[in-house]
Amino acid sequence: MNDFKSGFVGIFGRPNAGKSTLLNGILNEKLAIVSPKAQTTRNRILGILTEKNYQIVFSDTPGILKSNYKLHERMLKEIDQVKQGTDVILFIMDVKDSIEENIDLVKQFSSKHPILMIINKIDQGNQDKIKQIKEACLKIDKIKSVVEISALNKTNIDTLLHEIVTYLPAMPPYYDADTLTDKPMRFFVAELIREKLFFLLNEELPYHAAVIVRQYEEKNTLTKIVADIVVSRETQKAIIIGKNGSMIKEIGQKSREDIEKFIDRKVFLELHVKVRKDWRNNDLYLKEYGY
Repeated sequence: MNDFKSGFVGIFGRPNAGKSTLLNGILNEKLAIVSPKAQTTRNRILGILTEKNYQIVFSDTPGILKSNYKLHERMLKEIDQVKQGTDVILFIMDVKDSIEENIDLVKQFSSKHPILMIINKIDQGNQDKIKQIKEACLKIDKIKSVVEISALNKTNIDTLLHEIVTYLPAMPPYYDADTLTDKPMRFFVAELIREKLFFLLNEELPYHAAVIVRQYEEKNTLTKIVADIVVSRETQKAIIIGKNGSMIKEIGQKSREDIEKFIDRKVFLELHVKVRKDWRNNDLYLKEYGY
């Protein structure tokens, strides 16, 4: 165990840079929900990769954003907590995004942690832009190396892991070898349901919604799950239910299919839609909903 390395690695970046896709790709497991819309991730999600000579404890964080609600403030606190307890910082940027804006964000990080800059979606960018990003990044002392990847296609993931391990301290593992995450099953069920809201509903509505699993009961032949979808207004409730219940039926069907894949078991899923006015600014509701 003397040669074993272990440490905490935070994944940071602007909304939609590919943080969750990267975590899922590294672990070969869908721990973090993904959608084309920004700010899909709200909570820190721990993902643990254990190999023969190392263990990396990844933290996927919400996208760095301006604070407009108490919910956003809590998301920013999650980011700050991960910053403080990390051994290596991965800062991921979309190859199509502004170099200057991303570098400005990198400069806000503490210099005591090595930063690896990740250029994501290289299959969508040209070589001149990639070269330009690399040159700009390597002028900054905090950035120890730049790795070009495609998180979706898992391109250069092995190269990235090799770079990360280089900067990890010699430590025994923090978790048992078969541990994948610190989150309970209810969390992932709620996230899979919330993911369907992003794909099936209009631009703004998913940001007003939270999902709370009220019941998770493993029976002999199936798992019974009862969950609430919480929104801010009655009009939003009507949209989620849909004409003659068509939308809530589709949300339930697609969620159930994904949950069954995730837990490898038959699922009975019951969804309810509830209105909690301005829940994103209410401390009691935010605490109840796990934020």
